[in-house]
Amino acid sequence: MRRFNMYQVDAFTDRVFGGNPAAVMVLDEPLDEGLMQSIAAENNLAETAFAVRAGERFALRWFTPVHEAGFCGHATLATAHCLMTEFGLDGRAVFDTQAGELVVEADGGGYRMDLPVFSYERLDPVPDWARDFFGDDLVSAFRNVENLFVELGSEAAVRAWVPELGRVAAFFPLGLCITGPGEEVDFVSRYFAPGAGIPEDPVTGSTHATLVPFWADRLGRTRFTAIQRSARGGRIEAELAGARVVLRGQAVTYMAGEIYIP
Repeated sequence: MRRFNMYQVDAFTDRVFGGNPAAVMVLDEPLDEGLMQSIAAENNLAETAFAVRAGERFALRWFTPVHEAGFCGHATLATAHCLMTEFGLDGRAVFDTQAGELVVEADGGGYRMDLPVFSYERLDPVPDWARDFFGDDLVSAFRNVENLFVELGSEAAVRAWVPELGRVAAFFPLGLCITGPGEEVDFVSRYFAPGAGIPEDPVTGSTHATLVPFWADRLGRTRFTAIQRSARGGRIEAELAGARVVLRGQAVTYMAGEIYIP
């Protein structure tokens, strides 16, 4: 049996049982892709992150319970947190990923994560499925390369929406993000990707690479506070900085252990 260390981190929160949990493995050599998928399926979390040392940088990949993800924000934050708290990395983690270079830096009591903007395209006319799903609460619909997005008229509508997960799963490989103006913050959101094994994601960093430029266009400014209104919930400070999106949040380690693999 081979033994590996694995950590579970709650990202975008300052307390355990909040935010979005991710499993993290820091490796000296890459694992077989099928094995990484099996580990992610066994963990049954939204994402399991695998970071492989490459000099002063890390090659980073993310797996949901059913497939490899092309972009994941919360598991990137969780990995940086592990590297800085468990492996002695000094304040800055640089990752090479399918989404390009991602940088996470220690920032006071939390972290500053630098992501690429994922630009959006408005869906005009609004698709029939969106009108069917959301009715009079619907304001607009748009998409990026990974997800469909729907803007609703209020935070109450975002909170109240109950998805038919079977119908949402039919969008796979796209997920569905809903957003609206916030009552105590600038905007709120929720994210669903049941086709990827994620019925509702607690806090989704990657969707904010599109939500931030969208709300910048909507509100005419570049700095925001946001909350993902899932059951666990998570708070994000966000900024549009040219072609980059900067997210600020916290993370806490919930578990450290060993796994045994033949």
